[in-house]
Amino acid sequence: MDLDALHAAITSGDPSRAMPALAGLRALSAEQAEPLLLLGLQQEVFMVRSLSCAGLGMKPTAAGWTALVQALQHDEDANVRAEAANALVSHSLERAWPLLLQAFQRDSQWLLRCSVLSAVAEHPAMAAEDLLQLARLALEDADGTVRVGGAEILGRLVREGSAVAGDARCELQALQHDPDHRVVAAALNGLQG
Repeated sequence: MDLDALHAAITSGDPSRAMPALAGLRALSAEQAEPLLLLGLQQEVFMVRSLSCAGLGMKPTAAGWTALVQALQHDEDANVRAEAANALVSHSLERAWPLLLQAFQRDSQWLLRCSVLSAVAEHPAMAAEDLLQLARLALEDADGTVRVGGAEILGRLVREGSAVAGDARCELQALQHDPDHRVVAAALNGLQG
């Protein structure tokens, strides 16, 4: 693989050249791909930065972790922040969780919040108490999609009979009267679990 050609494509400013070059980094080792993925994170086009985050999730390195934390906390585009959240979970749920919770609390953008919800909702290592906390935060959101995600997490907690299943069930029962029919449907589905 011609690393100079990949470098040129990634820095070209043309997403039709940069995106295939970034996708092609799958064939490289994490050490080979890292500098090119970090370079992709510096580009103007949000799609290039977003794909670079995804790549850094698949090719975990210490420098990649640092860059993903920066992207999660400071990138101006919600797509990039959302992809950074997913990629951090690929590195380490344990290390990522405090950062994801902080981002969820600080960043009201629905796409970032949905990304955090989906990244941890079905993760087998996610603690039930943390999931309950996240679900409650999601249910306070004005966006229906985020609130549905919170209700779905509550349903998982009920289905799995976790230590907080009783609390989750109470939350779901209260959601049966929610003004958003999607939230009501998710609550009813969770109560059947």
